[in-house]
Amino acid sequence: MNGPGDLTYVYAVAPDTREVRASLKGLRGVSGAPVSLLGEPEPAPGPEPDPGPTSDPAPSSPPAPVAFVVSRVAPDEFDERTLKARFEDLEWLEGVARAHHEVVQTVARHDTVLPLRLATVYQNDDRACRALAAQRRVFAERIALLRDRSEFGVKLYLSPTGPPDPREGTAADGSLTPGKAYLRSRRAQHSAQEVRYRHAQEAADRVEALASRFSTHRVRHPAQRGALAGPEENVLNDAYLVPYDRAEEFRTALTAVVEGLDGVRVEVTGPWAPYSFATPSPPPAPEATGETRETGGTGEGRAP
Repeated sequence: MNGPGDLTYVYAVAPDTREVRASLKGLRGVSGAPVSLLGEPEPAPGPEPDPGPTSDPAPSSPPAPVAFVVSRVAPDEFDERTLKARFEDLEWLEGVARAHHEVVQTVARHDTVLPLRLATVYQNDDRACRALAAQRRVFAERIALLRDRSEFGVKLYLSPTGPPDPREGTAADGSLTPGKAYLRSRRAQHSAQEVRYRHAQEAADRVEALASRFSTHRVRHPAQRGALAGPEENVLNDAYLVPYDRAEEFRTALTAVVEGLDGVRVEVTGPWAPYSFATPSPPPAPEATGETRETGGTGEGRAP
């Protein structure tokens, strides 16, 4: 159950519409808490503004109303000190990330969504509303940019060449010493790796040329290392913003991008909510206002 001292956990920004509100009915988020929309309060009525001279240009229309997608979380789980420790707990982190992602994807199936970073937490609804009001125009402009578009991830991998074989290159009569044979096999391995890197560069050039025909924006992420990449070497890790009506064409074109290039594999993922492109200016820093704490992230920007 939620208590009076609970914090406000924000998943995303979305248009404040009847459809989005309906999509959240029965939805549970982090810690199993119900999810809802938190919009700005209605402005108090005031005097009519002076229209000024008739020759003045008409003022620009205000941005469409937006709201935070929120739920409530317990302070003993999501205060700043606890979060620092909890982000070392991979099992807990995975559970929060999956719940966060499911809420974002649910909204994305009904309207444009602007995902926020994992564990974006405010002290209460009032302070969250103030942050929303301060960034309303930026949020609305970003949602307009993302409308009718999805994120796709494109990764290129190099297969390993394997360790050199000391026996490779030894003459039939055994005239090469083991040391010389090893050096020869090392040169052969190095040559094979150079061919793979040339193929990887060719594949990257093809990806860029093809993607420019389908996508509107690109974000370059750092190549993955270690367990995230597996036995292969990740040499390209990009995200593209693709209009809905070009999505399947984009995927089909990219899956054929490594044809004829040995040792290179392409992986196309998506469609995702546009995590990599949800980068408006952040709300005021906690050091300046004491109003918000923001910790963590979604790793490469895409869904876990």
